[in-house]
Amino acid sequence: MKVAYLTNQYPKTSHTFVRREILGLEETGLEVERISVRAVDEPLVDEGDRAERSRTRVLLAHGALGLLPQALAVCALRPLRTLRALRTAVAMGWRSPRGLLRHLAYLAEACRLLRWATRLRVEHVHAHFSTNPTDVALLCRELGGPPFSFTAHGTADLGSPSAASLPTKIEKAAFAIAVCEDGRQRLLQRTPSGHEHKVHVVRCGVDRVFLAAGAGQVPAAPRLVCVARLSPEKGIDVLLQAAAVLAEEDLAFEISLIGDGPERGRLESLARELGISSHVRFHGWKSGAEVHAHTADSRALVLASSSEGLPVVILEAFALRRPVIATAVGGISELVVPGECGWLVAPGSAPELAAAMREALTRPTADLDAMGGRGASRVRVAHDSAEQARRLARIFRASRAEQVSPRWAPSV
Repeated sequence: MKVAYLTNQYPKTSHTFVRREILGLEETGLEVERISVRAVDEPLVDEGDRAERSRTRVLLAHGALGLLPQALAVCALRPLRTLRALRTAVAMGWRSPRGLLRHLAYLAEACRLLRWATRLRVEHVHAHFSTNPTDVALLCRELGGPPFSFTAHGTADLGSPSAASLPTKIEKAAFAIAVCEDGRQRLLQRTPSGHEHKVHVVRCGVDRVFLAAGAGQVPAAPRLVCVARLSPEKGIDVLLQAAAVLAEEDLAFEISLIGDGPERGRLESLARELGISSHVRFHGWKSGAEVHAHTADSRALVLASSSEGLPVVILEAFALRRPVIATAVGGISELVVPGECGWLVAPGSAPELAAAMREALTRPTADLDAMGGRGASRVRVAHDSAEQARRLARIFRASRAEQVSPRWAPSV
C-alpha cells in the first residue's frame, strides 16, 4: 500500500515525531511519499531531517502561480468534480476566518496533489494537523482523488480557524487520528453522529533504541532543560518569570532552553529585564543527539505550555529517566503523574512553576532517579514507536479493505 503524507512544512526540527512515524510505517511494509505544502523555512540541524528534505515534494515550490497550469488541466479533465470541490471550498471558506480566497488557494494546491497522487499511484493521503493540510487533502478527494485521513494534535490545532470545518473533515475522511485520549474526546465533540467509529488514538512514541540507551544517574548539578519552539503557546515567558522567583531566593541553578522561533528576541530581552541572563542559556535548535545530551545533563525537563497535545519531548525525557515538570494541559496529564514521575502545575502560574522547579533542583538525586525510572516504565508500556506505527498501519490497511464506491484508481 502506498500512502502520501501531507504536512504544512516537512521536515521541521520541532516535528521529528512525523519523521519517526513515517519511518515506522515503512518498516511495516507501507510505501510513504512525503509531500509538504511549503518548503521548510528554518535551518535543519539534524542529519535525519536533512535526509528527509531531499525526499520531500513541495506543492508551492514554484509559488502560487506555479499551481495554475495543473489547476486548469484538472478543471478541463474533471469539470464536474471541479465544480463539486469548488462548492466545498466555498462552504469551508465562508465558515473560516481564513476566508474564501485562502480556500480557493487550497483548491489549487489540491489540483497539484491530485496530479502527483495519480502519477505516483498513491492509494491514500494522510495529513498531519487538522488545519490546511487536511483542507487540501479533503479537496483533493472531492476532485476524485484518493481517500484521506488526518491526525489532529493539541488544543492549538483543534482550536485553530480551520476547526470550524472539523465536522465536515471527519465526515468525509476515511478516519481521524488523535495522539492522546484528551484529543480523541475533543474530536468526538465535533464528530457528526454516525461517524464516531472513525476516530482512533495512535500515540506518539519513542524508539526502542532510545529507551534502551538511558542516560545514567541524575546529575547533582542544579540544571533544568526546556525543549520547545519559542512561540507564545509554549509559555516561555512564564518559565522566565518562575526563574526570576528562584533567582531572588539566591538559589543556584541554570536552565538550558533548546529551541528557536518568533519569540526568541523578545524572550532574550525579557531575561535581561528580569536579571536572569546568567541563569538561562538560549541554545537554539540542536540535533537529536545534542538534545539527548542536554537532557541527560539535567535534573528534570520543564515545560510551561498553555496548550499542547502530547509533547514528544516528555516521552524522550522519560526515556532518558528524567522526571518532568509540566502544565496540566492537553494530554500531558496522561503522561505525568504528580509525585510519581514529575510535577503538574497550572498553566500561566509562575509561582506554582517556581515551586516545582525549586523541588526538582533541591531534592536528592536518588528521588529524581526513581521518578525518572517510573516515567521510563510508562513510556515503555504505552509509547513504543514501533508498536504505534504497526497500529496505524493496521488502520490504513483496514480502511483500504473497507473502501466503497467510488473506488480510487490511481492508474487512471
